[in-house]
Amino acid sequence: MKRAVITGLGAVTPLGNSVNEFWENLILGKSGAAAISRFDTTSHKTKFACEVKDFNPLNYVEKPEARKMDLFTLYSIAAADECIKDSGLDLGTCDLNRIGVIMATGIGGINTLEDELQYFFENQKQPRFNPFFITKMISNIAAGQITIRYGFHGVSYAITSACAASNNAIANALDLIRLGRANIILAGGTEASITHTAIGGFNSMKALSTLNETPETASRPFDKTRDGFVAGEGAGVLMIEELEHALNRGARIYCELAGYGAASDAYHVAATHPEGLGAVQAMQEALKDAGITPGDVTYINAHATSTPVGDISECKAIERVFKGSLDKIQISATKSMTGHLLGAAGAVESIACIKAIGQSIIPPTINLREVDPEINPQLNFTPGKALHREVNIALNNTFGFGGHTSTTVFRKY
Repeated sequence: MKRAVITGLGAVTPLGNSVNEFWENLILGKSGAAAISRFDTTSHKTKFACEVKDFNPLNYVEKPEARKMDLFTLYSIAAADECIKDSGLDLGTCDLNRIGVIMATGIGGINTLEDELQYFFENQKQPRFNPFFITKMISNIAAGQITIRYGFHGVSYAITSACAASNNAIANALDLIRLGRANIILAGGTEASITHTAIGGFNSMKALSTLNETPETASRPFDKTRDGFVAGEGAGVLMIEELEHALNRGARIYCELAGYGAASDAYHVAATHPEGLGAVQAMQEALKDAGITPGDVTYINAHATSTPVGDISECKAIERVFKGSLDKIQISATKSMTGHLLGAAGAVESIACIKAIGQSIIPPTINLREVDPEINPQLNFTPGKALHREVNIALNNTFGFGGHTSTTVFRKY
């Protein structure tokens, strides 16, 4: 079976519009949360989010083309552009039929959908839709636009499994590489859902934090006062490459993508199973697939959205899977800084895992003042400050509405 390694990274996040800027702010423990700037929040219970800042799509595409794309696609193009440049890949010498793209999203072009529906209802006497409405909105179009931009003729599709989506995209890429179906897959996720309808919808579910007075402290995973997640946005893209192909071209290798596991809670459309059964299965399958034991794991980037039920169920799952090894494992919740990037969360948090391996630094969990008494006190959440520690194996957990659970394993090469 062929092996897969990571040879390029790209990111657009609330902490910075490049991997280096994202990582630097992450290990400094900076929050990306602030008052929403995109629209009037007067009618909303939640008035803040982790927005991408100072993003200029014209740095990546010409203005006429930018008008044909939703923001979630533009984020993905920017991240893919950085990823390809970072990899040192010479497209002129590659077999483009063997390069594919799998881009995940939870919601897709919701900005476009909102704009078009608003225009339609305001102009019903002469309703007219933008001719690019459909091709801006559909969830697969981020992958499609990347392949068109670079001329990649390999597999190209979207994964939509809510907040587990980009971890599933990375897992799909690993399978394709292992089976010899591709030399390189650009895999990741993208999301741009800080909009009226998304904020309003999540508010109606009572899923979002409403700590409007201090948004920078609102995302507080594992804390006993947590009251919901903070919406985030952005994109992350990984270049997943077959090992021999990477070695033959002299690529810089960040780490190995060693395995994955995926399962379902089969419990509820929005809530995780109280005992984290799907999370347990995903983590156990990931360990088995990577050929490692619980005691081999150094770091877990937890899904940890800062919701009252979700954080506890994940902790119970970690406790069950890693019982006997809890003292060896460092955990952190980078959503405390980025907010929840939904379908892009897994990709951006995978980049955090990959950088942790390469830099021997574990990012912190900020805003954690007092751990919920229902959580096992043996779990070490890296509160407040980053920790300098060698990381040999890192796990990334992502769980989504519908019961989707997914775990990926990254190993030092």
